[in-house]
Amino acid sequence: MPNRLAHETSPYLLQHADNPVDWWPWSAEAFEEARRRDVPVLLSVGYSSCHWCHVMAHESFEDDAIAGLVNEHFVAVKVDREERPDVDAVYMEAVQAATGQGGWPMTVFLTPDAAPFYFGTYFPPEPRHGMPSFPEVLEGVKDAWADRRDEVGEVAERIVKDLAGRSLAYGGEGVPGEEELAQALLGLTREYDATRGGFGGAPKFPPSMTLEFLLRHHARTGAEGALQMAADTCEAMARGGIYDQLGGGFARYAVDRAWVVPHFEKMLYDNALLCRAYAHLWKATGSDLARRVALETADFMVRELRTPEGGFASALDADSDDGTGRHVEGAYYVWTPAQLTEVLGAEDAALAAAHYGVTEAGTFEHGSSVLQLPQQAGPADADRIASIAARLLAAREERERPGRDDKVVAAWNGLAIAALAETGALFDRPDLVERATEAADLLVRVHMDESARLTRTSKDGRAGTNAGVLEDYADVAEGFLALAAVTGEGAWLEFAGFLLDIVLDRFTAEGGALYDTAHDAEALIRRPQDPTDNATPSGWTAAAGALLSYAAHTGSDAHRAAAEGALGVVKALGPRAPRFIGWGLAVSEALLDGPREIAVVGAPGDEVFQELRRTALRATAPGAVLASGAPDSEEFPLLGDRPLVAGGAAAYVCRHFTCDAPVTDPEELRRKL
Repeated sequence: MPNRLAHETSPYLLQHADNPVDWWPWSAEAFEEARRRDVPVLLSVGYSSCHWCHVMAHESFEDDAIAGLVNEHFVAVKVDREERPDVDAVYMEAVQAATGQGGWPMTVFLTPDAAPFYFGTYFPPEPRHGMPSFPEVLEGVKDAWADRRDEVGEVAERIVKDLAGRSLAYGGEGVPGEEELAQALLGLTREYDATRGGFGGAPKFPPSMTLEFLLRHHARTGAEGALQMAADTCEAMARGGIYDQLGGGFARYAVDRAWVVPHFEKMLYDNALLCRAYAHLWKATGSDLARRVALETADFMVRELRTPEGGFASALDADSDDGTGRHVEGAYYVWTPAQLTEVLGAEDAALAAAHYGVTEAGTFEHGSSVLQLPQQAGPADADRIASIAARLLAAREERERPGRDDKVVAAWNGLAIAALAETGALFDRPDLVERATEAADLLVRVHMDESARLTRTSKDGRAGTNAGVLEDYADVAEGFLALAAVTGEGAWLEFAGFLLDIVLDRFTAEGGALYDTAHDAEALIRRPQDPTDNATPSGWTAAAGALLSYAAHTGSDAHRAAAEGALGVVKALGPRAPRFIGWGLAVSEALLDGPREIAVVGAPGDEVFQELRRTALRATAPGAVLASGAPDSEEFPLLGDRPLVAGGAAAYVCRHFTCDAPVTDPEELRRKL
């Protein structure tokens, strides 16, 4: 019989709807039930493409005996961290403070007042590798609750007090300047892996936001080292197993330093951020590899993550059926020499094995290999390799596909809109711009109410019940601003303004700091507030970027001041921890450069107007904003008082309250930008 999760929209929660555990969704009613029964709350947090979440679900939550223990002595609450990043953040902070590490599944025991007192992540069904079993943990917590309630209460009170006392020293006065950004670059140089690209050791994550900083820093200062680190890292990732050599798109991270073996889940946010980074690398270098990867990644998002409603699904699982009925990580993506021969015949299989680095020993488990491009030189016979890739992709389509998390997350769709809009514009792919516009339409229609408040998620065109958090407002605004520049439709600038006004009104704190939840959001044991970039830009730094761009478009002092106030945290953290505030550093580069405001005026059918627009879109100037249209059009404030020159199209470039003379030659505009 299904439990209470059967009525939820989250695919992750629905995966647990038939568990024998009597799960509740996160709700006031669940905690009321715990008070009524005088039992603790078992909080389990995960997400649908999390491998170890599936393992613990199968081992423990599907086990009748363990479920009986849970149901008798606890109120069990299941949370999708992607739906409720606020709940995840406050309890993850507690887990990390108490244990020194965190991760998912996250397992936390709470009092009926939601105060945490015992923590963990994955627990096995029987004792293993020094870990207690999950039944032992349940028995221990049950006994502590029954026999040592005062001690439990003291622990919970101390933890909540400690969390509440963590005020954020976010960096004092002023915005980051030349010195802080130079120190950040030096710090990145020290952590750079000169042999394999990327930063730090294993596991190695794609540093998409750091890449944006490096590209912008090079554009502003000419620092060749910054460009080299970005270009070499992008090439190493694109040649590695972390990139899907047949279908495009990136996996979540590599388990090794050389990008060979990925953790195979594919997330929308990684692919959106990396698609944009490779498109920007192409702007800086004209690299064929950067162009190919940007387009293949965009096509992957559209082909495999687009929902029937026009939005983009959250993720593809790492696991799928390996053909024997077992769900195995990476089964969809890996190949043995025998499998290559079966699809291609002996001669082409030998070429494919050499080209993609498939060996008898294998680079993954059980003699299978993750496809890579280990050869630096291009293939000797490009047509033959293209035929091989097409046949392998067709054969892979016959395998059981990994599961897809179909919920649409507002923030991540905002990132995808920005990436698809820019990639479509740069590479003359109007279909990609159309897909971006359709996703933006869905966000306005389904996620945004009449007062422009955002809902975090939707599924099947139906809005969820959870309020948007800061990253939703910031990333959706970022997507709308990119769409405005690419389409010339000022309505997207207006929508971005509605969202950013809510950021100013409901998410700001004293002195430029920002909160992750709105002033009127559900009160948790602590109001989450984290400026550091993780897998995505933090809400804090994303808001700084969108506020700065909007101010450049409109001349709004309030939005500019809010952006500058938010960037104080980059002044503090940039020199010390540059890898963890990459987007903040990228926004700071835009601030130092102006950012430049570009207005292109002319008639839509005029070839000079179109060429000036294309040139402006290809600008490498950090954070440059573009408005284009007829002179004095009311679509964009930047078009006001911008006449044609000698009756023809012209471009105006301004920065730091100073405007250059208008230009009519695209080549001259390119030099300015």
